[in-house]
Amino acid sequence: MARRWWTFPLLLVSALAPSFSLADLAFENTAIVRTIELGGSLVHVSTTYAVKALEQGQSTYQIAISKDERAKTSWLEVKVKGRTTPLELSEDESSTGHLLSVSLPKALGVNGTLNLVLETVQTHATHPFPEQATQKEPQLLKYTTDLFTSSPYTTLVQRTKIKSLAPNVISFTTPHDVDSFARDGTVTRSGGTITYGPYHDIQTDVDFMAKYQQPVSVHYSFDHPVLEIETLRRTAEISHWGSNLNIEDKIHLHNAGPTLKGHFSRLEYQSQNYHRKQSPHILSDFTLHLPPGVTNAYFYDQNGNVSTSHLRTAPSVAKGSKAIQYSVLELRPRYPVLGGWNYSYTIGFDTPLQDSVGYDAKNGVYMVGVPVMTNIAGTVVNDAEVKIILPEGATNVKFVSPFPALSSSMSTHISYLDTTGRPAVTFTYKDLTYKHTGIIYVSYQVPFSAHLKKAMSVGAAFFSLFAFAVMARRVDLNLHKK
Repeated sequence: MARRWWTFPLLLVSALAPSFSLADLAFENTAIVRTIELGGSLVHVSTTYAVKALEQGQSTYQIAISKDERAKTSWLEVKVKGRTTPLELSEDESSTGHLLSVSLPKALGVNGTLNLVLETVQTHATHPFPEQATQKEPQLLKYTTDLFTSSPYTTLVQRTKIKSLAPNVISFTTPHDVDSFARDGTVTRSGGTITYGPYHDIQTDVDFMAKYQQPVSVHYSFDHPVLEIETLRRTAEISHWGSNLNIEDKIHLHNAGPTLKGHFSRLEYQSQNYHRKQSPHILSDFTLHLPPGVTNAYFYDQNGNVSTSHLRTAPSVAKGSKAIQYSVLELRPRYPVLGGWNYSYTIGFDTPLQDSVGYDAKNGVYMVGVPVMTNIAGTVVNDAEVKIILPEGATNVKFVSPFPALSSSMSTHISYLDTTGRPAVTFTYKDLTYKHTGIIYVSYQVPFSAHLKKAMSVGAAFFSLFAFAVMARRVDLNLHKK
């Protein structure tokens, strides 16, 4: 394994060498500061690049990301420090690495400076260590990353800060053979923060990275369950006749913390609850933030309805209002979910249609907004499918996803009292985080005749039944007349 880590930087730099040779003359990194905020299923990384242009009219800056880091990254964006608007970027992929080309807001002249911030969210970047724990033992995780931040440009000084939520850091790696770059020590610790560097005069050539790049690990305590949603199947059904939007989620939840060593003790679990010292790797309850104005909420699992839930509703807000409020649904699974255990359940609720759908009377177009998911704090969704079912007879269907989907498709969904079926749009996603709680917008038209189709079909069914009953009363099935 050590040999793999030592040879990987060589492969990365070799693959991107043509781009590096052209890029390293354009800019210089006066400083790179990388901050890693450790979590459970999610790890947030913020890297600040203090950039100085070495040539006139430079408008594109390049950021290198290793293949291993890119595989763990489910969301990224680049901004100018202090601003909120993300910059436009393109990504080039090779067999060993990725290169992000960032379009600067304006071209920089010679010695022009700019601070760029790359923010990423990593998923599945930590693992329990040890892999098993009893109900009384703490939950320990391990995170590994590269010592140096790769860049196509020479870096004058860089440092990496790895922060744990709890100050209980069990151990961390001390880098070797880097004393010549560190003037104030190679690594320091302050509470739950481990700082590597500052390191000076970091080069980009192949020999430097192959010789000095090395993995560093932090072994730390994490006081919350490590949750993953293995599969999420969301169905959103729009009803014009019922004037509501029904959303139903079928969820397969997995606790990715250390698996239980030995057997489960209900007595020990109740004792921990009584003394309020529950083990961090046990999930006993969680909270969901639902839209305002929800009604008819339900929660059930494979055994039936689960009554250990509580909903606090908030009134609907006017469309376009900046007020932030939401309904709170507190859920308690049928049993405590320990490390390695699963829990499958279904939740659903209705919201007023006017809160989600707008109508353009001039063009006769409806516009509906459906959330991609309802986020559970600190959770990653490994596989998600969102299906939006439109009213029967909807035409000219167009849709926009807040971020690229793995796939999108149209189909026909047939439900009760349907004749030709309802058009449905299905999206699939992978590795969703709290950064992916956007809105899917779907526009469609419904002719006036389509609105009457259901009423006419119901009326025709009742008329047929009535006609059959009338005719049946007039049929004489007796063999002999009285």
